[in-house]
Amino acid sequence: MTGPVDHVVTSGTFSLDGGTWDVDNNVWIVGDDREVVVVDAAHDADAIAAAVGDRRVSAVVCTHAHDDHVNRAPELADRFGAPILLHPAEAPLWEMTHPDRAPDRELADGDTVTAGGVVLRVLHTPGHSPGSCSLHAPELGTVFTGDTLFQGGPGATGRSFSSFDTIIDSIRERLLTLPGDTTVRTGHGDSTTVGAELPHLEEWIARGQ
Repeated sequence: MTGPVDHVVTSGTFSLDGGTWDVDNNVWIVGDDREVVVVDAAHDADAIAAAVGDRRVSAVVCTHAHDDHVNRAPELADRFGAPILLHPAEAPLWEMTHPDRAPDRELADGDTVTAGGVVLRVLHTPGHSPGSCSLHAPELGTVFTGDTLFQGGPGATGRSFSSFDTIIDSIRERLLTLPGDTTVRTGHGDSTTVGAELPHLEEWIARGQ
């Protein structure tokens, strides 16, 4: 029996601004026994496909377009006949990895993506990158934050197309306003909760300044 949220960790590299780093990515598969969405198709298409199994993939959703989050998106989309969804502000980053293949549909704040009866509401949470989005599933008590919010603080903002002030605004206004028991499922590392991160907001701001 598969759950409403399945999880695969894949390993590879992240490259931007002339640097390359080894990374482990969380890939989230959300839905039921019949239909799912894949959130952030990273590094290993075969491992992701194995976790999907014989379920229908209704969409490959990209929280943002850093190469470690989208490098297997076209392959997975083609394999399962699913559209790739991405916020249009991510176009410059997407084109660095996939110059010859555009996403199929745009994500916008307030959109919903549905699979297997699970409704994911799109929250535009820029800062880590201009079009970074989080996906809130209220009935599951969870939010998928990509690289916007981690256990222990905000995502990195020291590279091109990023802004510390913007990511703090996104976290404060869009994520930390969710119920405190909401599970935060991140793009890398361990999950956390909104309640666990909320008390540390001012510390992050002080560190960032």
